[in-house]
Amino acid sequence: MEFFRKTTSFAFMKTRKIWYVLSIVLMVGSLALLFTRGLNLSVDFTGGVTVEAAYPAAADIEAARTALAAAGIAGAQVQNFGTSRDIVIRMPPLAAGQSGADLRQQLEAALRTVEPAVEIRRFDVVGPQVGSELLESAIWALSFTILLIFIYVALRFHTYRLSVGAIVAALHDPLMVLGFFSLTQLTFDLSVIAAILAVIGYSLNDTVVVFDRIRERFEHNQRSSPEAVLDQSINQTLSRTVMTSGTTLLVVLVLFALGGPALEGFSTALIVGIVIGTYSSIYVASALALDLGLKGEHLFPIARKDPLDDLP
Repeated sequence: MEFFRKTTSFAFMKTRKIWYVLSIVLMVGSLALLFTRGLNLSVDFTGGVTVEAAYPAAADIEAARTALAAAGIAGAQVQNFGTSRDIVIRMPPLAAGQSGADLRQQLEAALRTVEPAVEIRRFDVVGPQVGSELLESAIWALSFTILLIFIYVALRFHTYRLSVGAIVAALHDPLMVLGFFSLTQLTFDLSVIAAILAVIGYSLNDTVVVFDRIRERFEHNQRSSPEAVLDQSINQTLSRTVMTSGTTLLVVLVLFALGGPALEGFSTALIVGIVIGTYSSIYVASALALDLGLKGEHLFPIARKDPLDDLP
């Protein structure tokens, strides 16, 4: 199934320097936001208490906040979770000498002053040490992913030029997602880390499809210029890229619309990542490979000649 009836002939590489500038501006902006505003880390990373409560009817969020404040529970964030009858409460780590059981009783008593039939369905306490370990594990996961991508692309395509393009794209995409979360201050939790890893894999898959076509075109068009070969390759895979990105994005948009607050961060990261990943496979990975001097001979290693072949 094709999105375009005829193969397009867009001159992608001709405008690549304009897109370089855009990417650099967005990457620098994302880094600036991360260093100045930071991320709105969830209790998964900072430590704290997460509570889920169910009401028999629609929950009054403001009344719940007021009741918690009156009970002396400071710093509590209350919002709907899933349906209008369910709420999630996030609180800072336990105070010194305070037990989880005592806090649960205090919290339950406060909520029941508003709705006697409220039910606590989940009460999780994450210590600061656990949150720090989770953050460190997430950083290691992203680092190993980048390293393995570099090795995989270098071995598959026999040249560092494509590897560098793939790695820069793999760094470019999650940085954009992080910058977006820093700008919007959406809650950054473990589900967002999972989405970022999925974005890296999605972007790499799209990049490898383009790289495969580039290798194929170099093999059949040895007299064409590298820029012409890359444009031809991208245009030939463009229909597939649009179809794949479009259908995936459609599903994620439905997830964002119907998934509720529990999946908001996950689906948002995927939406941003799919859009950026599609763009980066063309204007980051492929364009960088071209400017690093990619040629046909780089993709086809020369077999060593056996000295015995010259013997009579």
